[in-house]
Amino acid sequence: MIGQVAVRRFPALTVSTPRTEVRRLTVADAAAVDEVFADRQTQRWLPLAEAAGQIDGRAWCTELARQRRDSGDGDHWAVVRREDQRVVGCLWTRRTDWGARLTEVSYAIAPHARGYGLAAEAVDGVAIALILEHGFHRVELRVAPGNVASRRVAEKAGFSYEGLLRNAGYVRGARVDLELWSFVAADLR
Repeated sequence: MIGQVAVRRFPALTVSTPRTEVRRLTVADAAAVDEVFADRQTQRWLPLAEAAGQIDGRAWCTELARQRRDSGDGDHWAVVRREDQRVVGCLWTRRTDWGARLTEVSYAIAPHARGYGLAAEAVDGVAIALILEHGFHRVELRVAPGNVASRRVAEKAGFSYEGLLRNAGYVRGARVDLELWSFVAADLR
């Protein structure tokens, strides 16, 4: 195929940890996703323009997830608490570079489920699965300075701090620096 590039699809992924299951989102998860993204603390750190408004849970679970998968850029998942099978968060990948076999992971957890280590457990499980089962070499995580909760998730999930990317992102429409964290195969030893 001269002149055409085959688009790689992100791998189908289900990850079970002691307290969570990370699985693909379904339309039935839309109300829980709405709850996660409606939270003020979550909205404070999302890379959205101020006028962008609320993320639509139904679209996040269906069209937006499908577009991300079809483009090869990443995927969207539900973080399900195993004890009650309740969707307590979202986890997504983006900026996938198939040549370098790297991707960036992001997450948001519902207010009622914060502070129990569920985000770190889910992120750690997904990073390990991507490296061991799907041939990725690197999983990145970016955190806006001041987002202490996300920094703690990165640390608890076993990611290593690499440095500050100056003026590399935006939060609520304003340019911000981003801390770069990574997880690589050597971190499994």
